[in-house]
Amino acid sequence: MSEKSERLYEEIKRCDREIAQLLRTRMHCIEEITEYRRDHGLPILTPVPERRAPEALDVEDSPFGQEILRVFQEIHESGKRVQAKTLFDRNIFLIGFMGAGKSTISAALSRQLSLELIEMDAYIQEKEGMTISRIFDIHGEEYFRSCESDTLAELGKKDHALVSCGGGVPMREKNVEIMKKNGYVVLLSASPEAIYERVKDNTDRPLLNGHMNVSYIEELMEKRRPKYEHAADLIVDTTGKEVQEICEELLRKLCALQSERERK
Repeated sequence: MSEKSERLYEEIKRCDREIAQLLRTRMHCIEEITEYRRDHGLPILTPVPERRAPEALDVEDSPFGQEILRVFQEIHESGKRVQAKTLFDRNIFLIGFMGAGKSTISAALSRQLSLELIEMDAYIQEKEGMTISRIFDIHGEEYFRSCESDTLAELGKKDHALVSCGGGVPMREKNVEIMKKNGYVVLLSASPEAIYERVKDNTDRPLLNGHMNVSYIEELMEKRRPKYEHAADLIVDTTGKEVQEICEELLRKLCALQSERERK
């Protein structure tokens, strides 16, 4: 290797060491900010510094501008993950009746904290190669419930993931045991009227086929309520609330639960 090459490689190593040190400092700052906001009752999801524009990073005229921006995009996502790990140390399982907001809230939390998101129904549909309605029609509900249990056992092995569960998941004690062993179980609730407004135009709800009305939804919700509440580590009512408000409430309650767990 030429003397020039050796010198340049040494310069790269020096840059790498400096970058690593700066990243440690940056992540430590994010951790401290997150802890401060959590401990002082401030909004937890105030974002870490957003992805920078070319002019803000002074790379607009650089031939490596796009590569640098891509690196900063990943640094930004890493900052979100530091926030998540500062707030809680387990998986999150969202449960609740259809239309309670599991998909919407899980998508928002996943985006804001860069968490791996698994939609259980979508996961099963991909695995089985057909829609939930089709699974019900061909194999029946019991087969689908077994698919849920098998999927939950598989997903329970993940770390720091966000799992949006199907509405019937908590009805099996086996499922509840798996969730509690591998994470926090968060119940999203809503009024029957709110549920109806959210699902009334959706045709992919097998349990509501021919029963799309408030009274039937209320009856089915009441049957499931004891199982849901038994499974839940915490409950968040989504009725009449904005997505960001729900996410903040969920995280505040989750932080309190985490602190209580750490004291034991």
